[in-house]
Amino acid sequence: MTSPFLSIIIPAYNEEKRLLDTLKQVFTFLESEDYPSEVIVVENGSSDETYALAQKLTKEYANLRVLQNKKAGKGLAVQRGMLEAKGQYRVFCDADLSMPIEEVRHFIPPNLNSDIVIASREVKGAIRYDEPGYRHFTGRIYNLLIRLLALPKLHDTQCGFKGFRAEIAEDIFQYQSIDGWAFDIEILFIANLRAYKIVELPIPWYYKNESKINVLRDSFRMFLDLIQIRKNARQGLYDQKKV
Repeated sequence: MTSPFLSIIIPAYNEEKRLLDTLKQVFTFLESEDYPSEVIVVENGSSDETYALAQKLTKEYANLRVLQNKKAGKGLAVQRGMLEAKGQYRVFCDADLSMPIEEVRHFIPPNLNSDIVIASREVKGAIRYDEPGYRHFTGRIYNLLIRLLALPKLHDTQCGFKGFRAEIAEDIFQYQSIDGWAFDIEILFIANLRAYKIVELPIPWYYKNESKINVLRDSFRMFLDLIQIRKNARQGLYDQKKV
């Protein structure tokens, strides 16, 4: 197989109901593009038939790879996918495709050339569809904490669509220590320490009520993770290893 230009990584936890449709949309998009690509589904600790379904779909899609983590954790799944991907550009996206997959065109050359591109629901030009007011409010409160404690210049770190140049991904994901929802804050924090260029890209975003996030529980967990990120930085755990 030709070395892929683009790798799309999809973490999948209990996604048997929508994985088939998600992959159909992803591969329909990729078939319209003129570069080699791969899709990596990383199943992480599901209690349903997500892994079996994904494995079955490898017979239909030649450039689909399926990995399995025994331990749950979105962060673990994305980390493994990013480090095992072969693409020159590596984008991870949520299985609900709350951002239309076609938007990935704007994450990569020739449309955009950056170290890191993150989808944003907050910068000028972004549009939110069908999001309950309370979810937007709680999200902004949490983002305020993120800006105060970790990433003052970013407006939306938690949208589940982010892209990296291969060498950047291979550098920063090896230092990731957080398994859960706050992993991307840690990754962006490390990237910021390295002075990598991060672009926030405005997107159309569609609220999906099947979201697995529990606002109160996961917000508290992510707050604790923010404190841990700052502690890790003070201890030098994100310092680049000397070769």
